Amino acid sequence: MFIYEAAAVGAAALWAIGGLISAAPSQHLGAIAFNKIRMILVFAMLAGYVALTTGWTSITPDHYLPLILSGFIGIFLGDTALFLTLNRMGPRRTAMLFSLNAPMSVILGWIFLSEELTPIQIAGIALTFAGVLLAIRFGKRPSQLHQWESIKGPLWAGVLLGLAAALSQSIGSLIARPVMETGADPVAASSIRVGVAALGLIVLTQLPFTWVKPAGKMTVPILAVVALSGLIGMGIGMTLILFALTGGEVGIIATLSATTPALMLPMLWWRTKEIPALGAWAGAGLVVVGSALLFLN
Repeated sequence: MFIYEAAAVGAAALWAIGGLISAAPSQHLGAIAFNKIRMILVFAMLAGYVALTTGWTSITPDHYLPLILSGFIGIFLGDTALFLTLNRMGPRRTAMLFSLNAPMSVILGWIFLSEELTPIQIAGIALTFAGVLLAIRFGKRPSQLHQWESIKGPLWAGVLLGLAAALSQSIGSLIARPVMETGADPVAASSIRVGVAALGLIVLTQLPFTWVKPAGKMTVPILAVVALSGLIGMGIGMTLILFALTGGEVGIIATLSATTPALMLPMLWWRTKEIPALGAWAGAGLVVVGSALLFLN
């Protein structure tokens, strides 16, 4: 009876797991090198799946430009900023910052698509932003020593990168929305977007700058974790969301899929053996409540 809602929660849980397992290889390889390998592997998975189906027939010449722009902004820029944030802020704070893509999408829809912004949605935006600020400012106790709770570099730089990741994701989704409304196959569209991101990252890593080069040596175990991260996040996770949207209410599915920051806390507790601070729980709760108000009909 609640299979679509369960799929949305499952996607949120998989995104939380993906964030946790990505932390170590992303720091080992560096955000750029990690994301390049991840995108290449994900593109191979998606393109291989679409090749076995009739998904390509749903893509018309008019779709390519918006999908290319969406992939460049939403995935190439967005995911690169996301993993740069992960290396600086750890998985918990990164998930909180990235959750801001929901209110950002609502605001962008209001500005560029003339979508109505109700008082309830305004309250949801305020609660979501408040939750993120609370979790970043009061989400760590002095007794927590795990490296995932440490901040590398200036706090403001990590926050700006996280905001850039969320904003890029929102803009990318906004650009792709008209294409998806025409009935384009979601997996085929995703393969184009991911392919653009993979190509951009390949070009980027050819530049003569040390910060785009791998920070560590690639090994078989690291490659396996990178592949698993892509499969969990963009493979199974996105597939579950697409399935959930085929039969569930959009508002409920969007809200349930936004529970990633809250679901990540018990996982962090189990992984680090450190109880998350009260501010982290409260902030994650506000994000979930705020997201629910954003999509309330």
